[in-house]
Amino acid sequence: MYNVDLDSAETPLFSPQTPTQTPQEPSVKERRKWSVKEDLILVGAWLNTSKDAIVGNEQKGAAFWKRIVEFYNSSPLLVGTVPRELGKCKQRWTRINDLVCKFAGCYDMALREQRSGQNDNDVMKAALDIFNSDQNMKFNLEHAWRELRHDVKWCSTYLENDKDKRKTADTPVAEPEDRPIGVKATKAAGKRKKTGKDEELTKLEGLMEIKKQISRQSLLESLLAKPEPLSDMELALKTKLLSEILS
Repeated sequence: MYNVDLDSAETPLFSPQTPTQTPQEPSVKERRKWSVKEDLILVGAWLNTSKDAIVGNEQKGAAFWKRIVEFYNSSPLLVGTVPRELGKCKQRWTRINDLVCKFAGCYDMALREQRSGQNDNDVMKAALDIFNSDQNMKFNLEHAWRELRHDVKWCSTYLENDKDKRKTADTPVAEPEDRPIGVKATKAAGKRKKTGKDEELTKLEGLMEIKKQISRQSLLESLLAKPEPLSDMELALKTKLLSEILS
């Protein structure tokens, strides 16, 4: 029989188990949900960092977001929680900003369609319905929207993005010369705003047409008041005027 020295320094019969990080931990971190409180702290961090003139004008990219993450993780409301990483904070802000911008457009549309007698709650409900219809999802970031909607910095960013989208949408698409004008192109051409000269010309033509109608009506009244019999020319003119006015 072989004698086994259990105290030997050589390779043991059972390798000791060393504590290792389980592969599930990173995925658990990734699935960590953001609470309303965390959203509001992140929004506040972005707003305060954006208002810093030095950071806003001279520091971009990673330096900018490093300041935001430092501001976020140093919040006394998050004491005892696991700090968020830069990538997660940036990803969450991008999500918040995208959905809030889309909802802001829906809210503007609901305001334009507001009827007499409707209050703010009716407008909000209409905006939520529009968002749900457009995005096929419910808007669950009302807390972030209320925090951002009246902030000058965010509003200017939202308006710039909206303006860029409209410019892109209004840019005409070049089409082959031989291609016939389609229905959509015809409608788009009809909806283009008239220039100042076109509007003035339209008004002038309208005034001239009114003057012609008044002149024809006055001439017809004089012919009707004239005693019979009328000459052939007067009778023909009377018939023509009646036809034009009644048509």
